[in-house]
Amino acid sequence: MMNLRKLTVTAAGTALLLGATACGTQGTTTGSPQQAPARSAAPADGTSGTGAYGNDTAPAGGTAATASGPLAVRNDPKLGPLVADAAGFTLYRFDKDTANPSMTTCEGDCAKAWPPVPASGTKPGGVDAAKLGTVKRADGTEQLTIAGWPVYRFAKDTAPGQTNGQGVGGTWFAVTPDGKKAGTKAPRPAGEALPALSVVDDAKLGDIIRDGKGRTLYRFTKDTAWPMKSHCEGACLEKWRPAQLVDLRNVKGIDPKKLISYTRPDGTKQLTLDCWPLYWFTGDKTPGETRGQGVGGTWFAVTPGGKLAK
Repeated sequence: MMNLRKLTVTAAGTALLLGATACGTQGTTTGSPQQAPARSAAPADGTSGTGAYGNDTAPAGGTAATASGPLAVRNDPKLGPLVADAAGFTLYRFDKDTANPSMTTCEGDCAKAWPPVPASGTKPGGVDAAKLGTVKRADGTEQLTIAGWPVYRFAKDTAPGQTNGQGVGGTWFAVTPDGKKAGTKAPRPAGEALPALSVVDDAKLGDIIRDGKGRTLYRFTKDTAWPMKSHCEGACLEKWRPAQLVDLRNVKGIDPKKLISYTRPDGTKQLTLDCWPLYWFTGDKTPGETRGQGVGGTWFAVTPGGKLAK
């Protein structure tokens, strides 16, 4: 049997000829791809299964305070410019705090997981001194602020340069020298269209793919890649809509050779990535949402390579 097929994808009335693509790269058992282990859905409160502040408790032996001395600005390869303490540990800000006026809401167990940066002994270093300030905590100690935002360490960062706290609970982010969230991009200007298919860096899931309307695209673990087949039929399609074909010249961050067409039983065409059918979730009400992640232990966002997003 030939393992190469030539398929044609049509988008916006333009037929694009794809190169020969193999749809049997995943490991198989009795002719069907092995499915990834089922995962439970993420909690509705966005805490990713951790405590209300993104972590239940600090690990035993965790460092409770930052090193005194000058702050430093590090250019992280993924997050861009961020602030570190004198020992090189990443500093973070908390969305539930406020900057004007400066106020901290991280107390008790939260402060064990996210040790506040003491203002005493901290020097501007690579950060503009005009951006630095202090806020008095409930215990009377003074905590460092950057552009009004109280800053913290993360107890699970056990070595300099780590950023394990980035995106925890959807509320914790490394802090930039001007007090903003590291790794978050400015909103796309109004009227500027997205590519038909592109990659977005989600705070929880990492790099995932989205369509031209900004909708997250998903895979169904009950589908198969070889033979390429969708098992979402009937009532399933009311919630999970097949992704439409795209113009391969308007794709960014995904290998166009991995994008081919699947003909559904009703004759309609569905976009696939690495031979896996793609869908968008009607439960995602605004661009960028990932409410479909982990639903039923069978639906997951997709990486640019076609894998399940972890």
